[in-house]
Amino acid sequence: MEVWPAIDLRGGKCVRLRQGDYEQETVFDDDPVGVARQFAAAGAKRLHVVDLDGAREGTSVNLPAVQDIVANVDMQVELGGGVRDEQSILELLGFGLHRLVIGTSAIKRPDWFQEIVRKFPDRLVLGIDARDGRVATDGWLETSDTPAVELAQRFNDEPVAAIVYTDIATDGMMSGPNITAMAEMQNAVKLPVVASGGVTSIDDVRALHQAGLAGCIIGRALYEGAIDLSEAVQVAGD
Repeated sequence: MEVWPAIDLRGGKCVRLRQGDYEQETVFDDDPVGVARQFAAAGAKRLHVVDLDGAREGTSVNLPAVQDIVANVDMQVELGGGVRDEQSILELLGFGLHRLVIGTSAIKRPDWFQEIVRKFPDRLVLGIDARDGRVATDGWLETSDTPAVELAQRFNDEPVAAIVYTDIATDGMMSGPNITAMAEMQNAVKLPVVASGGVTSIDDVRALHQAGLAGCIIGRALYEGAIDLSEAVQVAGD
């Protein structure tokens, strides 16, 4: 199972939100490159970066910080937040990002997403953020009527790199992941599913691994010292 430590960017700083609430923000570090280097030193081969400002604005906002990370660490970096058109995909992949997470546009413009995935095979990740099993969009500000599993299955035969599945109820809450929902999603599709939200302990990492998930994203637990990243990488067999 792949381990993806997370850096959430807002105003160029590493922050975490509780359940995606922009009013419940904790700033953990003002040096994203330094944080990325620490993750690399702990043995992580991959890095999950979210442009929180971009998710809300619909365009990449924290690009300078993202470029600094890509230029200074030897990791596969994926970026989510505000990636909503072909031009931005070309530019972002062009400066070295390994893959891009697309969420809002996939549900609002599924035909476009199908087309763009075929243009960039295995470089685009379907980001599904769910509240009570229903897909949320626009930086989690809106909740649709579309079941998360239904959206995932629509693209099951497309060259999607992976699905990042976030359970909003557990995200940033340090309460443990929704193992049942994550396993249900992985069992419903043949695409690799990366679990996001609530990974708080090494036991959580182990449980997701045993449930058959292809990967997990770890955020707040790393910043608060609840999980040792090098141990998580080892437990996951990454």
